[in-house]
Amino acid sequence: MQIRKGRRAAGAGLDAVDEAIIDILRSNGRATNQEIADRLSITAGTVSARLNRLEESKAMKVVAVADFAAHGYNMLIATGVKVLGRPVAEVARELAALPEVFSLHLMNGNYDIEMLVILHEFQEINTFLLDHVAKIPGISEINPGIAANIAKFEFNVAPL
Repeated sequence: MQIRKGRRAAGAGLDAVDEAIIDILRSNGRATNQEIADRLSITAGTVSARLNRLEESKAMKVVAVADFAAHGYNMLIATGVKVLGRPVAEVARELAALPEVFSLHLMNGNYDIEMLVILHEFQEINTFLLDHVAKIPGISEINPGIAANIAKFEFNVAPL
């Protein structure tokens, strides 16, 4: 589930029932309207109407999130990138086009760009970083960090 910040329609504020519905879906995205209704002591029709309103008002979006490990990706790399002599946004567009990059952010801080990269095997790291990333014009520094363990993985954009 993705919660979008600041894009709600006028008058689409969340009440306690809306927040409870979202919390249930966060813990079990496959919960049926009837299961949600039973837990909240409301009708399935009420759940359905509220879900429709939440999605139409852009307060909530239900999405499927694939588990990258289930698809054979065993390496997660967080990489800081410094850019020199070229607009950061242009470099970011080229990096974002690489299929191994699943998250990319323009930053204010030590790095101009931070990206999360997934790879199948350890042996792919040098090829990806040296043959693909480092050859993009404007990249002056790459600082990769290999995730040893994932302590938290949530797809929520905004906690309620």
